[in-house]
Parts: sequence; C-alpha cells; structure tokens
Amino acid sequence: MVVLWTDALIFVLLLGMIVLSVYMLRNPRMSRPLRQIGTSKTGMVSLTVLLFFVAVGLLDSMHFHSKDSNEIVSVLDQWLSPIRLHGEKTYSAPFAAHLFGKELMVLEDGSPVWAYPRLQYGGAHLDDPESELFYDVLMKASIGFIKSAIPAAIVLVLLVQRLRRRQNALISQASVKAVAWTVFWIVTVCGTLLELSSYYHVLGTDKVGEDVLYQAIKSIRTGLVIGTLTTLIMLPLAIVFGILAGFFRGWVDDTIQYLYTTLNSIPSVLLIAASILVVQVYMAKNEEQFTSLIVRADMRLLFLCIILGVTNWTGLCRMLRAETLKLREMEYVQAASALGVRRRIILFRHILPNVMHIVLISVVLDFSSLVLAEAVLSYINIGVDPTTHSWGNMINGARLEMAREPVVWWSLAASFLFMFTLVLAANLFADSVRDAFDPRRMG
Repeated sequence: MVVLWTDALIFVLLLGMIVLSVYMLRNPRMSRPLRQIGTSKTGMVSLTVLLFFVAVGLLDSMHFHSKDSNEIVSVLDQWLSPIRLHGEKTYSAPFAAHLFGKELMVLEDGSPVWAYPRLQYGGAHLDDPESELFYDVLMKASIGFIKSAIPAAIVLVLLVQRLRRRQNALISQASVKAVAWTVFWIVTVCGTLLELSSYYHVLGTDKVGEDVLYQAIKSIRTGLVIGTLTTLIMLPLAIVFGILAGFFRGWVDDTIQYLYTTLNSIPSVLLIAASILVVQVYMAKNEEQFTSLIVRADMRLLFLCIILGVTNWTGLCRMLRAETLKLREMEYVQAASALGVRRRIILFRHILPNVMHIVLISVVLDFSSLVLAEAVLSYINIGVDPTTHSWGNMINGARLEMAREPVVWWSLAASFLFMFTLVLAANLFADSVRDAFDPRRMG
C-alpha cells in the first residue's frame, strides 16, 4: 500500500465530510434545509452524479505497487487494465480499426503501399472492418447494456421499495425515483463502455497511442483534488480571519483587511507561477526524495492546491466579515456580552453557527470554479505536472491536434464532455444548496 500526500488529505477530507453529514442529520436546525434539498429532483440527481465522480476519484486514490512492473498504480488502474495496457502506435479515431494516418507498408509479396495500418488492439478481432465494424459495435454495446442493466434494475427496485417504506425520510418519493433512474443510467453507460473498451478505443487514442477514455477517467481525480483540497486549505483562513475581523473590529479588522487587500493586489497567475517554479527548483535539488514520477507529480499537485487555497480565501473572508458585523449587533449577542459570557464562547455558539450557511453556499459554488481554474492553469503550463492526467493537460495537448489536417478532435471533445458534466452537476447542486440554506430564500 502506497499513501501519497494527496491520498491522505483526500481521505481526511472524506472523514470530515462524513462527520459533518452526521452532525447535520442530527441537528434539528438543519432538517428543514436538508428536506428542501431532498425534495429537489435536480439537486438529488446532480448530487448522485457528483457522488459517482467522487467514487471514481476515491478508487484512483488507493495506490499500491504493481506486482508485474513494481510501478505505483491505483485500484482504478487495476480495474481499467484492458484500457490502460492496450496502447497503440499513435492516433486512432473513436471505434476505429486502423491508425488515423497513412504509413508506408510492405505487403506479403514485398511491394510497398501507402495505406492505413491496422490497430494492434482496437478492432483486432475483425476480419473485415469495413463490413463488420458497425454491426460488431452495435452487438458489443447491446451485450454490455444487458449485462449491466439487469443487475442494476434488480438492485434499484429493491432500493426504491425500501426507501418508500421509511417514514420521515429526507428524500421525497419523486426524488427517489429520479435518483434511481440516474443510478440506473450511470451503471448501464459504464457497463456498456467497459464492454466496448475491451475491443475498441471508444474515444480514440492520442499521439503516443494512449486511450483517451482512460485519460479522461483518470483526470477525474485531479479535478476533485483541486476542488476539494483547495477548499480544505482556504476554509480555515477565511472563517478565522473573517469572523475575527467582523467581531473585534479596531486594529484586528484593519490588519486583516490590509492582509487580504494586499494579497488581492498581487496577480494570482504570477503568484502561482512563482510558487510552481520554487517547487520545481526544490525537487531538482532534492532528487533523492522524489524517485518516482508519480511522487513528483503528486507533490506539484499538492503545492498547486496550497497556493490556490492561499489566493482564494479572500472573497469568502469578506462575506463572513460583513455577516459577523451584522450578527455582533444582534440582541442575543449583545445580551451575552452584557451577562459576561466569554468572547470565545460567543464566537463558537452564536457567531459561527449563524454564518455556516454562507460557508456551505460558498464551498459548493467555488468547487466548479476551481475545477475550471485547473484547466486554465494547465493550458498555460503552470498547472499540474505534464505527466499528471488532467483535463487541462488534455486541452493543452489538443492545441496542436486541432491544427492537423484532418483534425484530431476527440481529445478535446472527451475532456470537454467530462469537465462539462462535473461542473454542471456541481453548479446545479450548488443552486439547490443556496436555495435551501440562504435565509433570504427560505419561506
């Protein structure tokens, strides 16, 4: 078992989310907004999609040494071995049986010919791809759909029946049906893709022949790490400084305002680029500590999360400061101060619980923007390590591919599709959380 820094932080964050969920479920004040989220079909469907992405990211965060090559791989890599190991020579289009470009080939009789070579794995079982390809893809897709649909349907029917029998459930019956259908389609689509991937490159291959579907799936972990670990780093800074500035005012408020105003005046791109350069210099001078490529890439990813967290806490800090300024003038806070209650107790019992709705709303809203930020930073080569699978690196590599003739479009399309799905689900769930927890929107 190999535990990388980001792996450890991911599971610490997961444990914190579980504890927070249990606290919210047991807190009577949280029951009303949680029920409102449970009655929103859009919110529950988007949450289901997000949980699917989280599950993929967790599987990709369990690393160990491979017995065959002794390289560090994840559980997801082991499950996707047919896709990971079946590499080609260079570009191939989705569901293709030949390479994308012509090469000089020598026939059996020794005569040279300029033609498209057959792929080593994609469609290798076909004798005549021209006539067999379409019907074989249709047959393999049908088999994969049936294999996954039958067990998924049985489990979901039992799950729906059990949820319907529960009384006072947080999820409405309409939301249960929506979630059930969402899970059904996620399972069947994944089963179909896995079946097809055993015979074809569903989303084609890149310049070095690596499967694009495998790259897109592996990039899920990078997007989740950027979105979640950055939030984990920025939340303590924003909460502590925002509440302290609003509650104590005076020189404390002036110092904190000066701090985040100065930080905002520094271009974040330059700060990130300088930090990444420092990390690279440190790793170059201490090569004995980073003997593996995956360890080097993980360290750069961790520092990228740190610097993004340091540069993104100021917005939430300002909102919490403004809310605390209002709360400290409320009657119950003034009464607690007049009765001699310690300021520490006032902060933890009266201020912090009443600003948590702002924290929750900001967390879910900032998640999607951080995922997009990774794509932008990797596009300009100051993001994650080039050896790390990420949607930003896929888009960056697609710049030259789009200039080819004919155009190699599938890497850009795959990264866009996966990123769009994750960001859309995050934004839709953020809207449901905002509607449920924002006091101005609660009826």
